Parts: sequence; structure tokens; C-alpha cells
Amino acid sequence: MSAVFHPKDDLVLSASLDQTIRVWDISGLRKKHATPQAMQFEDIHRGNPSGPGTNPDMFGNTDVVVKYVLEGHDRGVNWASFHPSLPLIVSGSDDRQIKLWRYNETRAWEVDTLRGHYNNVSTVIFHPRQELVLSASEDKTISVWDMNKRTRLNTFRQEHDRFWTLCAHPELNLFAAGHDNGFTVFKLERERPAQSMYQNQLFYIKDKIVRLHDFSTSNDIPLLSIKKGAAGGTVPRTLSYNPAEHSVLICSAADGGTYELYTLPKDMTGDARESSGDIKKGAGNAAVFVGRNRFAVLNKQTQQIVIKDLANQPTKSFKTPGLVNDIFHGGSKNLILVTPTSVILFDTELRTVVGELNVAGVRYAVWSPDQSMVALFSKNGNVQELMLGLMRLVPALVIASKQLEQLCLIHETIRIKSGAWDEIGIFVYSTQNHIKYVLPQGDVGIIRTVEQPIYLTKVKGKSLYCLDRDGKIRVIMIDPSEYRFKLALVRRNYDEVLHIIRTSNLVGQSIIAYLQKKGYPEVALHFVKETKTRFELALQCGNLEVAEEMAKVLEREECWNMLGQEALRQGNQKVLERALQRVKNYDRLSFLYLITGNTDNLKKMQKIAELRGDMMSRYHNSLYLGDIDEQVRLLKEVGQCEGFEMNARLNKTVAPLAYLAAKTHGLEEEAAEILQAAGLVHEPKIPGNGELLKPPAPILKQPELNWPQLTITRGFFEGGYVATEQVGASIAAPVPLADAALDDVGDWDNDDDLDLDTGVVPTKGVKAFAGAGVPSEEINGGEGWEDDELDLPDPAGGATGHVGSSPIEAYTPPTAGPSPGDSWVRNSQLAADHIAAGSFETAMQLLNRQAGIVNFGPLKPQFMSIFQSAKAYLSCTPSVLPLSIALLRAQEGNSGRGTLPFQIMTVSNVIGKLQEAYTATAGGKFSQALDLFISIIHSLLFTVALKRSEAEEIQQLLVIAREYILGLKLELSRRDSATEPKRVIELAAYFTHCQLQPLHLQLVLSSAMTAAYKYRNFDTACQFARRLLEMGPSQAMGAKARKLLAACENNQTDEISLDYNQHNPFVVCGKSHTPIYRGSPVTTCSFCSASYKPEYKGQLCAICGVGAIGISGTGLKSINEGGR
Repeated sequence: MSAVFHPKDDLVLSASLDQTIRVWDISGLRKKHATPQAMQFEDIHRGNPSGPGTNPDMFGNTDVVVKYVLEGHDRGVNWASFHPSLPLIVSGSDDRQIKLWRYNETRAWEVDTLRGHYNNVSTVIFHPRQELVLSASEDKTISVWDMNKRTRLNTFRQEHDRFWTLCAHPELNLFAAGHDNGFTVFKLERERPAQSMYQNQLFYIKDKIVRLHDFSTSNDIPLLSIKKGAAGGTVPRTLSYNPAEHSVLICSAADGGTYELYTLPKDMTGDARESSGDIKKGAGNAAVFVGRNRFAVLNKQTQQIVIKDLANQPTKSFKTPGLVNDIFHGGSKNLILVTPTSVILFDTELRTVVGELNVAGVRYAVWSPDQSMVALFSKNGNVQELMLGLMRLVPALVIASKQLEQLCLIHETIRIKSGAWDEIGIFVYSTQNHIKYVLPQGDVGIIRTVEQPIYLTKVKGKSLYCLDRDGKIRVIMIDPSEYRFKLALVRRNYDEVLHIIRTSNLVGQSIIAYLQKKGYPEVALHFVKETKTRFELALQCGNLEVAEEMAKVLEREECWNMLGQEALRQGNQKVLERALQRVKNYDRLSFLYLITGNTDNLKKMQKIAELRGDMMSRYHNSLYLGDIDEQVRLLKEVGQCEGFEMNARLNKTVAPLAYLAAKTHGLEEEAAEILQAAGLVHEPKIPGNGELLKPPAPILKQPELNWPQLTITRGFFEGGYVATEQVGASIAAPVPLADAALDDVGDWDNDDDLDLDTGVVPTKGVKAFAGAGVPSEEINGGEGWEDDELDLPDPAGGATGHVGSSPIEAYTPPTAGPSPGDSWVRNSQLAADHIAAGSFETAMQLLNRQAGIVNFGPLKPQFMSIFQSAKAYLSCTPSVLPLSIALLRAQEGNSGRGTLPFQIMTVSNVIGKLQEAYTATAGGKFSQALDLFISIIHSLLFTVALKRSEAEEIQQLLVIAREYILGLKLELSRRDSATEPKRVIELAAYFTHCQLQPLHLQLVLSSAMTAAYKYRNFDTACQFARRLLEMGPSQAMGAKARKLLAACENNQTDEISLDYNQHNPFVVCGKSHTPIYRGSPVTTCSFCSASYKPEYKGQLCAICGVGAIGISGTGLKSINEGGR
């Protein structure tokens, strides 16, 4: 059935259905195929065909001989295996037994038998590295046996598949088992070595020996053997070190959870000592030191924490504040308690909760060296994340302060294996394939990839110390430049930033995108060489000099337009002028000269418009200049002096524009000429309300100066790089302008059909005007287009000057301060405060964790109402956004304003709405009342309590709303015309068991009594009548009940059998509207606690419409007790 080679010796082991196991010697076969050499004496007497001792088999082959025959199984043997290092054999048979055999050079014998399988044993093997035996059987189980104690440790069952084969990976801690429908790959023990860091020393366990690794000297010393303890039989789970007493606590899963206390030897000789004396141990699922001579032990079964001294004697004990799965060190006298949905910082002396953080499934906690921050991460993905109203589990990492105030939350897609803190406050962690880092502010990045999972222990400079799966110390070299650079930016350590920029090779789109996102485009500018990206970054950081140089290289119209917009925003009219010249935007240029009072350039613009033949531009420029002569002349040219005769015949008072302009502005002679040319004698009627179209003359002409700007010195990085720019070529240095750079700035006119004199010599910077065809005598005469008149500005610092030599001043927008919304999110655990801050996503996550809310559609009105009411808006000028003013609420014990937003949903408001719902219920307006109660129960999610008494009232209001919603749904279903008589009576009966106000309960009892009597269920009707009379109803209602009792006195029977027993307490299922009697399984809504049958688990609650059935939450918070 099987045959395997020995891992070292020349032996083969076979198992057969003849109920025997045979060990074969194949040394002769190996020697037969080896290089010929001299015959040895033992070979002659063992297997030489021509010598004595020859023992050929039936085929005459003597190369392979049977060395041992092992008999002991009662049925056929399916599998047999060698031990990898010891002279042991294990076998499995159809007799359902596993046998251990030992052999030596002369014989083999049976050692022991392992029993426990209920069907044929298919495969059995030794664990390659531990003293364990693994067996697979047709009883659909895989069993793990202790080879020394001969006991079964664990059993893994497959419900529908029989196991047939089993094998171990030659190197990794992996096993594979084949079954009827495939195969399964699994692990047996933890690969993460138990370890504890203290300063530069690492204490860890390898091969059941506590070892010490000193990072300063690289010495690795074995200290203590723990083979005799309980942890020697299983892989230790955790190790906690006490530096004061030089002792360790070791926890393992042996016997359901065990801890052991060892005192380490002080003299480190290099050989591991055996543990002397009685080992101090006890039962416990976790144990950590909480003081110099105290440690805490958690018992999950009793949910009790016991504080013990170093003599293993209990000093005090207390119950946990909730369901606790694990404990970690939390600082002096503090513990971190891990619950299924949160972690709690607990003071063991005062026995009080110091802080709480809502993060689920925490597996490990790693403190920073200065104990100021802690990293909490879940290895198996136990953090709930809300997505499209559904929940999924994802691995997560939380960085928190020492008071468990959340600093950042990072979601990962694969497991987080381990982590360690850098000496500067960066947390470095490892996953299956990567080593990553996270800043306390939440920035994440990848340092490098790894081939195999590693377990980080220490990060120092460029060295990362870790343990591999075999427990070996490894040193991995990393480049910390990226995260040091980001941390320096966050901490505003600009000297460090400049040093890293100069000494490292930080490049790539990721670092550029990060700098842009964080508001440091001027830093990103130093990393970029690509022209388009440099142009965009220069605009973003307001560096017009670099932006203009890049625009000249790109020479695209959209780039010049963008540059002009940025120059206009900063008030730099000279750059704006050059940008408009490049794109030949004449109209905007004219308007720029108008608002800057540059009348000289306006006159030149008017001349250019004339040369271009643009009549509209000529008219605009003449309007800007107030040149009425030019206006009249232009209007005459375009035909605005004709049409008087037609206007006269039509008796119109409107005259052509040329005459109106001349007459209005007092040009009588010009007006008379226009009339004469039109052949008219009488002057047309002119409107009397005309005004002169002449702009005011500029008082102060300073066309060479920019508009007033906010004088702020250039940013640190731009200033810090001035020296670099002067010394060498920095990639951020602006390109100096040459004379030819402005050659085609003013290619204003390309018309070749103008018959004008072109004999002009273009001067520097004004080729556009000279090439426009202006006569040379006008240019050189001082009244035309001379260079000193136009004064087109040279680039900053002169055409040949270096930008770095100019004063370092530029506009830098002021940095915005923290918004009130950020403070609200950071300081509150209430979803309403997060909504008021506009952080809807975190609000939904809080509601999901606290109350299990999964359907947020019905809550949209409350979200919008809270968000809109948290701020007041003050309108300013039409071109400016309104000012938002945060409205704050007073807190308990503080008569003034607090730091949290005002909330419109208060307990008094909800009580007012409750009175409306009561009135509608009493009036029989059931649909209206149902809508009001649903609105109330939704509002309670966001109702903020200012004191403890109000928080208790909110819980009472939740119960009231839930009961009324259930009852009203029962009543509406009962009144449906399609409801059968039996169901009508049952629904009426269930309604009477809802917790209602006495007046409403009387109405319900009267209605149920009437319904039961109507369908001749007299006994049930009498029950309702008696309950009604016990409540002291009104006179009319009481008379009705007594009359019914008299009528049914002699016939107290029911014609319809009901699913109703008033004597057996029950609750009504919110989905099926059927009773769930005491003792029956029941599940509840995560928010309103409405009761349901188990088959509805996971569905949406029918009462509140927002919670999930059977999902547990941490509990809805209605009063703020501190920050997140």
C-alpha cells in the first residue's frame, strides 16, 4: 500500500495488506551502481553472490534484502513512515490503530499503540520538526498525537469527505491532506516566535530555549531551557519580560491556556541552563507584567483578571468590564483589554476604564519606545468596514496615543504580520509580501518587498532587525529617506527636509503627488524636470518666474492663459501683460491698460486696431481714451451718418450715431458737416438725457508698478535653495531670458495686404508694434510707437540678469488653520457631531459599530438637517462666499459655550414629537402615528444628551417607540381586508401585550374584545374584558365589558383555535408577527432590540428599518464622554 525511503540511511519501508511492515536494506543496490572499489570483508559475508552469506530472493536478486518484518496489526496496513531523525517507525492500518515501532541494528519491536479513529487509518506521518504524529482516516478526521504522552492533542474534521493521504512540506510549516473532493493545505502551530523587546535586547524563544540577542554587540546567548514546562510541549504564544527582576512570563495554549514564570540566570555563560526548582505556573489564557513585582492573568472562562506577585500568589482579582478575549501591557499599572468590538485601557489599581477605542479584533499591541503611542493591529481581518450598506472584514492598523485616542486608522488588504517602531516615531510593519511604514498622521508607504513573511523586532537607522519563521535573527537594509522626508514635512522640520533633498534620490510620481496633496508644490518643484509638470507646479505654488519660463518652452496658448490668470490673481500686471501679448488678446490688453491708467499704451492699442482693421476694437479704445474725434470719425467710416431722410419720413427722433456723438459732445462744426452731407436743413430732435461718454482721467500713472500685493517672504524651501541656485545649476532655477526671447511677443499684425511703409527698424522688445506697418517717421518722432513710449517690461531681474539675484519675495497664500469640523470629529464619539462636521463616512461607521446600522437611506433627512443646522452663514458681497460660523452647544457643568456643535435633536424635541404620536394613536390615526414613531426612533440615533438623566430618557424613549411601532403594525395588518378571521383575533391579542400607555392599552383591549366576540371566540373575549375592567376604564367602556361578560357567562368557548396563550410569557416576532414564548430561541435587532425568530438573523429589522437582526454592537452613545 505504501513504500518510502529513509531520509538518511539506505532503507526502504513498505506497508502491505498482508498485515506486515517490512524494512528493506538497499545498500547493496547503491554500492552496485557506485564506483568500483576493493571488496570489503563485511560485503563478502553479507551479499556477495559468490561468497558465503549469499541469500538471493526468488528472482535471484540479492541487491535488496529484508532487514526486519514487523507484525502486530490485525488487518491490512495502509501506510508506514520513518522518523526524520530517530530510529522510529509509525504505521496505520485498517484495524483503526496507529502503532509506533523502534529498531536498531539487529531487531525492531513495537513500542505503543494509539487508538481513537473510528474507521480505517489511511496515512500516518511524523512531524518533521516536533515530537508529534499526524494521521488521516476514512472517519473524515485528521488527528494530531503527542508522541511522548501517547495522547491525541487535536482533531480536525471534514463533514463530508474522507481523508486518504497526508504529507509535510520539506521546509515550510505546511501540511497537505487529500480527501474525496480535493485537498487541504494547513498549518499546525504558530510561526510567530514569542518575543519581547527591552531597550537594545531581544528576548525570544527558539527550540524551547529562551534566548537573548543584544543588538549593540550582535551577541546571541541561550539563557534557559523550558522543555520541562508546559510550554515545552507546544509553541509558546507570548513572552513578557520584567527588567526589574530579570524574569519572563511565557503563555501557551497547553491544557486550555497556561502561563509559566521563569527567573533568568544573571550570569550569561553561553550554555542554556535548565529551569531549577518548581516552575511557577497556573491556568490562564494570557499573562503580562503590570509592575515591578506584579503580573496580571486573564481567565477567559470566568472573565476574571487576577493580579499575582512573583511568588505566584494572588493579591487581588476583579471581573472584567465586559467580554475580554486578550490582555496586553498598557503602561505602569495599566492593562489593554481586548473585547470583540473595542480595546479598553484599564487601571488595575483604581479598577476604572481610562480610555476606550472602537476597533474590533485586535491581535497585537506594540508600544513606541517612549510609551507615547501604541499600534494596534488585527492579523486576521476583524475590523468592520461599511460599504454600500454591507459589512466586510478587513485587516486594519490603528495608531493611538497612550490614552487610547485614535490618531489614524489604516486598512490593509492582506494580513499584517508584525510591526516595530522606528527611533523617530514611525511605525514600520510587515505583511505577507511587503514592509510598509505609517506616520502617526496616517500617511502610508511601501519600503520594500519580501519573499517570505518576517517578524519585525527593531528598526534603527537603515537596519531593520527581524526574526524569520525558523527563529533566526536577520538584518535587512532599508532606505528610510521617504518616510523621514514625510515626517520632517509633517513636523515642519525644514532643515531636515532640505538635507534629505540634497543627499537622497527621492524621485517618482508618488513623492510628487504626495507633496502636491500635502500643499508643498514648491518642494515638488525641486524634483521635477519635465516641462509641463514644472509649469503646473510653478503655478500651484505661485512661482510666476518659473511658470513663465516653462510657458515660453511649451509655447501653448492654454499655458499662457493659465499664466495670465495666476498673474491676475496675484496682481502682477507685468506678467499678465506679457501673457496677453503672447496670445494676442487685444481686448483684454486694452482693458488692462485702462484700469492701470496706461494711456500711452492705450493710444498704441488704438493705432494697432486701426492697422488690423478691427472697427469694434478701435471704438472701444477711443471710448477708453475719451477721444471723441476718433469716435466720430470711426462712426462716419462705418456708415453711421446716413439714414436721416428715412428717419425724417418716419418721424423718428433717433439720429445716426455719428451725428449724435458730435452733437452731444459739442462738436457743432462736425455735426453741421454731417447734416450737410446728408442733405438736411433742419436739425433732428436730440434726446435731452444724453451724457458724455468720457472716462475719468487717471490721477496717478504708474504703469511700471504691479498692483498692491500681500507682502509675504518667499517660502522656506525657495529661500533655502537660493544659495544652491547661485552656486550651481538647480533644476528649480529659472532660465535667464535672452534678447531673442521676446522676438515674437508682439506679432500683432500679419496682414500683408496693407499698403503701408514697412521701413522701420524694430527695437528690442517691440517688434510687434514696429512690424505692424507704422510709418517710421511716427515711430522716430516721439509720438508713435517708440520703445520708450511702449516700455514693454523686461523679465524679472532684466533680460540677462539671474533671477536668484533679485530680492526673494513672492506671494505665498496664508496657511489655513484647523477647521471646527476637524475638532468635532476628533473630540466626539457621537455620530451627530460627525454629521455636523460633514464627515458622513465616519458617522456611518460609528453608527454601524455602536448600533449595527446597515441601512442609511431612511436617515438621509436627519443627516441633512443636522449638517445644515450646525453653522450659521453670513452673506458678504456677491462675489465672495458667505462666512460660515460654527454654532456650539453648552456641555454639562459648563454654562458657557463648549467645543462641540449645536444639535437640533434634543430630548425635549423628541418628547414633543412623542406627544403628537400619542395624540394620533388615541385618535385612531394609525398610519400617521406609525410615521411619527418611526421618525422618533430614527431621531434617537442622533439625539444628544447633555446630562446622564437625559441619556437614560433616550433609552426609555427607544423602548416606547419600538413597542408602539410593533403594535401599530399589528393593528394595520389586522385591519387589512385580506386578513383571515383567525389572524384578526391573533393580531389583536398580540397587540394587547405591547408596552403601551394605560389609556392606549384600554383602547387596544376594547378592540380585541370586540374582535374576539365578533368571531364567536367568547372565552378569549372574556379574558380581554376582565383585563380591561382591572385597569379601571371609563364608564362607557366598563359598561361594555361587563355587558359582554354577562352575555358570555354561560358559553365561554372559542370557535377558532388560536396560537395564543396569555399565561405563557412571550414576545412578538417583528417579521412574522407570531409569538416567541419563553425558552424559545430568539434574536434581536442591533439597534432597537426588537425580537425575532432565529431564521431572520442577518436581515433588516422591520421595526426600525435601519438595524440588522442578530448583529451585535458596542452600544449607542448619546452623551459624549471624551475623544475618539
